[in-house]
Amino acid sequence: MKKFILALILMVGFSSLTAQTKEELKALQKEKNDSIAVLKGKADAIQAEIDALPGWRLKATGTIGGSISGFNNWYSKETPNSSVGNFGINVNAYADLIEEKYFWKNATNINIGWVKFDDKDDTSDSEDYEVATDVFSLSSLYGYKVAKNFAVSALLEYRSTLVNNFNDPGFLDVGVGGTWTPVSNLVVVIHPANYNFVFSSGDAQYDSTFGAKVVADYTRKFGGLNVKSNLSVFLSYEGSDFSNYTWTNSFSYTFWKSLGVGFDFGLRKNKQEALNYELGFDPDATFETVDNALQSYWLLGLNITLD
Repeated sequence: MKKFILALILMVGFSSLTAQTKEELKALQKEKNDSIAVLKGKADAIQAEIDALPGWRLKATGTIGGSISGFNNWYSKETPNSSVGNFGINVNAYADLIEEKYFWKNATNINIGWVKFDDKDDTSDSEDYEVATDVFSLSSLYGYKVAKNFAVSALLEYRSTLVNNFNDPGFLDVGVGGTWTPVSNLVVVIHPANYNFVFSSGDAQYDSTFGAKVVADYTRKFGGLNVKSNLSVFLSYEGSDFSNYTWTNSFSYTFWKSLGVGFDFGLRKNKQEALNYELGFDPDATFETVDNALQSYWLLGLNITLD
């Protein structure tokens, strides 16, 4: 009986000691987490001060995606002997000069994709990779600050393809107006005086016109997630047939050093481009008959970020 009572006392004491040790460890863990949160807050505050200093800010991020596959005597396919491949790359880069009285923001976007479908039983079939996506844009914005969040500004923006038909067509916007920066990661450009130059070897379906330019650019980092969105709109004073917009978005999550996963997509509407494409099938097509469908692209793959 005495041995039983002694064993019971030891068990209760051990349980109490274990519970006490666990509670102490949890309390110590909370204390360390609180300390880490305080240190992170101080580090973020210092980084914000560094970001606010005058000078250049440089950054580039790129997404690479692709796949290849091959089939030999795979009779369940319509083409049992074939090889398939696709490869795409998207690059966003910027170089910004921020000074007390002025800023100069420069950015470029490149998105190129290649695809191949080779039917080995068809001798007339192409074995080469063909360009499926071809997007190139370059912009330069200069602003002189007249208030804390507002500047008089001038913008030069160029858009075209890079691999095929470079500058055919090419769109060059040159304009002046104002730029509003309500927060450090959002830039809104409103230029009521803007000329949209269009370069093309085509006929009258491409016209240069005078209009207004509106651009909204948003860049933000949420932990390991980088977000960049750019909306560029040209509103022609000669009508909607000559207006256009492009909206590009990039999301990248860094999971190890500079490597991560990225997703990019873009939307565009341009009636002059739609008409030029339709004239290749219907010589009688006009602005009134053409279907100005929404253009889009997307890319998912490995992402690399360089600061």
